[in-house]
This record gives sequence, structure tokens and C-alpha cells, in this order.
Amino acid sequence: MDTTIIAILLGILEGLTEFIPVSSTGHLLLVGHFLGFNSAGNTFEVVIQIGAVLALVVLYFQRLWGVVATAGTDPASRKFIAAIVIAAIPAVLLGVLMHDLIKTVLFETPMLIAVMLVIGGVVLVLVDRMKLSEIYTDPMRLPLKTALGIGLFQCLSLIPGTSRSGSTIVGALVLGVGKRAAAEFSFFLSIPMMFGVFGYDLMKNRDVLDFTAIWEIGLGLLAAFITALIVVKWVLGYVSTHGYALFGWWRIIVGLAAIVALSLGF
Repeated sequence: MDTTIIAILLGILEGLTEFIPVSSTGHLLLVGHFLGFNSAGNTFEVVIQIGAVLALVVLYFQRLWGVVATAGTDPASRKFIAAIVIAAIPAVLLGVLMHDLIKTVLFETPMLIAVMLVIGGVVLVLVDRMKLSEIYTDPMRLPLKTALGIGLFQCLSLIPGTSRSGSTIVGALVLGVGKRAAAEFSFFLSIPMMFGVFGYDLMKNRDVLDFTAIWEIGLGLLAAFITALIVVKWVLGYVSTHGYALFGWWRIIVGLAAIVALSLGF
């Protein structure tokens, strides 16, 4: 298949999966594996994620700018910023310590990714069926200890196939955050996390990163941006009334299909 078409398809896949709990990285790595698509230092996979996060910034620009503009005078704005920082710290520290293992071993193990898709799917289905209290419904007013708990859950996402959004959403639900608020807090947390991962990856892999295929990277980034603009709004409406079971079953089906294909030597 032509690399330009593959780049667009992977960009669409990134936009579709980045903000739902199905593991965008897992999907990208598995699909890339089966299509024979490789990029040095995972340049393509890293850069196109910025397209998705930029879509989030555009959609939430007014609310985010309001927080930044009032941080000096509004305690609630400062508390929200503190909550995001506190939630980000555990995964940042662990990610830095385990960076080489994650990139050179875990990212290169398709079977692990497939298995984690299934396990994460089962967990998501079970949590969605639990009768959990919705104590917090405003994602911008979570207690700091709840934010820290969500941040600890996020550490699980360092294993490819687990899903950053999946781990943070499950953590938020278990800690009493409402379904819509759990998704939105996960969205907000993804902004500094994804920019941080992007910057750190560029620094660590600057000697092996390959930007020669800039056309494919640009197309993938644009496709991810446009797709994510549509998906984020849909996700919030869907989870508010239907929950997360659909995404759990999606993970299980995709993971099992990948396990079978890999076992057959594909």
C-alpha cells in the first residue's frame, strides 16, 4: 500500500482513538506492524499525536484560557492547575526512568500490546458495570488527592496497549468522578502529558528520528487533527448516557484478533 495512504489512515486512526479508552498507541503500533509501516524512532507515531492534542486545545481554548488568565486572582483556577500538575507527576517520573525500556522493548512487542488491549477491555467492561458513586461532576474542581490518585492510575499507561485515557478514566470512575467529568479530566491531563512526551522523545531520540518523510508526517498530523475535532464532541455525548462498555468490547475484539493474527505469523 502507498505510504501516503497509510499515513492518512494512521492519522485518522490516531484521531479516532487518542481520546477514547482503547489505546491509540497500541492501535497505531499494531496496524503499522501488519501494514509493514515503520518510522525511525517512531517519529511518525510521536508527531501525529500533536495533531490530536491541538484539536483538544482548539475545542477547549476558551475554558483553558480562562483558567490561565485568572490564575493570579482565582483560587479555583490555581487549584485546577495544581490538580493537573499533581496528576501528571507520577507518570512523568516513571516514564523518564523507564523510557529506554518502553521504547526499545515494550513498543517493539506486538503480542504484549494485543494482550494488554484485551486485559484493559475486560477491566473497562467490569468497571462500567459497577455501581459507582458520582461524587465529583466538575472536572475542573477535583480534590488534589483525587487528582493524585488518577495520576497513579495513569502510570499503567506506560505499558503500550493499556491506554492513557483508559487508565485515567478508570481511575477517575473508581475514585468517584462522574462519567463525563472523568473523560474531560482525562482530556485536560492529556495536553501537558502529550506535549511533554513529544518534547522528551525528540530530545532522547534526536539522533535516530527521521523527518525525511515530512509529507507523510504532515498528512498524518492533519488527519489526526480533523478526526479528533469530531471524535471529542461525540465521546462526551456518548459516555454521558451510555458509559464505557462499548470501548471495552472494542478493545477485547481488536486484541483477540491481533493475538490470533500474530500467532499465525502475520
